Formats: sequence, structure tokens, C-alpha cells
Amino acid sequence: MKTAFIFACVVVLAVVGVCQGGDLRKNFYRTSCPSAEAIVKKITQRLLASNPGLPAALLRLHFHDCFVRGCDASVLIGSTANSKAEKDALPNLSLEGFDVIDEIKTEVENKCARKVSCADILALAARDAVSFQFQKPMWEVLTGRRDGKVSLSSEVLANIPSPFFNFSTLLTSFQSKGLTVHDLVVLSGAHTIGDGHCNLFSNRLYNFTGKGDQDPSLDPTYAAFLKTKCQSLSDRSTTVGMDPGSSTSFDASYFVNLKQKKGLFQSDAALLTDRISNKIVGELQKSTDFFKEFAQSMKRMGAIGVLTGNSGEIRKKCGVINS
Repeated sequence: MKTAFIFACVVVLAVVGVCQGGDLRKNFYRTSCPSAEAIVKKITQRLLASNPGLPAALLRLHFHDCFVRGCDASVLIGSTANSKAEKDALPNLSLEGFDVIDEIKTEVENKCARKVSCADILALAARDAVSFQFQKPMWEVLTGRRDGKVSLSSEVLANIPSPFFNFSTLLTSFQSKGLTVHDLVVLSGAHTIGDGHCNLFSNRLYNFTGKGDQDPSLDPTYAAFLKTKCQSLSDRSTTVGMDPGSSTSFDASYFVNLKQKKGLFQSDAALLTDRISNKIVGELQKSTDFFKEFAQSMKRMGAIGVLTGNSGEIRKKCGVINS
């Protein structure tokens, strides 16, 4: 990625909003709100002390935001009597971290009213949460995003990749956002932290093809362990670490486990079914290699469909479109 990154917009029929592209840059708030990034980092890292799941939560929130209408903080908007918003769509009901973004926004507004977008706050907070264990930024976040004015629940299912997707469907989803097969594999590595709900993978344990069978691509010992946690297809509340043995550490063990047929979701296992993606999985098993590639792919993902210049707005409150 070039430092002066300009995103080449991809028109996606499933997204109603117009993709603006734009020129995100370093130190966008140098003059308008010089303390903005420091405030985001301070609050994010303070809240981590009482919520070790925050890195995974904010990373997922950022991802779900960018894949619907681009990285415009539309996932943060609340539903109204006349419109059901993205956050209330089925794939987003388990999202967390909204309160963290709201707390950051409140302090930033007190310092610099209507200068810093919720979209930038979310992108920065996701980076700072993941980076805390390393005590240094793990990727560069260029800023200058503005906030979207539209959030529709009806647009989510068509844009958020499903844990049940096969490889070709996954790749189509990522390519529709201007991302590559390499980005797909690298960004799947975000599953090295966080938990997955049983109902999103228990079909692999109990009814993979509709005949009461188990997914043959899943390591039998790992499957037996998962069955002790998820004891029925109907369990929607129990969660299991997505990266067995390392689900609280951001590292490359996801790819090591994946090669051992211990990918939790069908979409994880799918990465081994394509020759090119399987090769990339093998290349990312060292943390140093994964971190380098993840930084580049996150920078690319963080520029999907951004609104800049006079497009969109700077919301006063992240959950409410300005009146």
C-alpha cells in the first residue's frame, strides 16, 4: 500500500449508497483536533482492563461497518420508528463495543466539537485495542473518513460474509469490495481472537449434510472437544474460542490450527479448499509474516467506500444521524 492511498471505488449493486473513494491521509486532525488520536487510544486501553474481549469486539465491529456501505460508521446508527438500522440485522445482533465508541466520541466532542468522525474513531479504536498487547501500533490508520447518513438492516445479509460460505462465495464477497484473495485469507486471521457462537458451526458437528453426520474436513479430536461445549444444534448462547489454545492472543496460530483442520467455521475450513488460498495460509504461519500482511490488508479494508470531503457528515452522536 502507498502512504498516499487513494481507494479505487468499486460499484457494488448490493450497496445502495454511492462509493465515494477519497484520499485518507496521515494526521488528518493535526490542526482541527490534535488530541483526537490520543483520546481514542487512552479510553480504548483503559476499558481493556475490565473487558479483555474488547479487541475482538471492536475489530469485528469495524469489519461489519466497512462491508456495508463502506467504512462510514453506519453500523453504529440506531433504529428509529420508521427505519430498522444495520445494527438490528441478524448478523449484527451479537456485535459489541458500541458503548466504547460512544464514550470516546463524548470526550472527543468535548475537546473538538463536530471535527472527528465516528468512522475514524471506530477505525482507530479497533487498531488500538488489538495493538495493546504489543504496546505499539500494529497497523497504520489513515484518517479523514466522514459519517454516512443511511443505515438499513435490509442491506446487511447481502454484504456481510457468512460463516457458512464456501470459498467461491467468500471470494466473490471480498472482491465486490475491491479486496483480493490475499486480503481474504489475511483478514480471516482476525479469527485468532474472540469467540464464536455454537449455532454458527454446530451443523459441522451434528448435521453437516442433513444426514446427522459430521464435517469430514474437521479434525476428529477437535470436533469431539467442540461437542463437549456445544451439545445441540439449537444452542445459540454458548461460545467457544475461535483459535483453540490462543483465542485471547493476536498471533498467527489461527493459520497453524487451520492447517491442522481446526478452523472453527465452515468459512475458515474453506480457505484450504482453494490452491491459492491454501498456499497463502501456509505462508502466514509465522507471526512476523502475518502481522506485516495484516497491516496492509487492514489499511485496504479501512478505505472501502469511504466518504470524504463534503460527502456525509460528522455526527454529533454516533448512534444518531444529525437532524
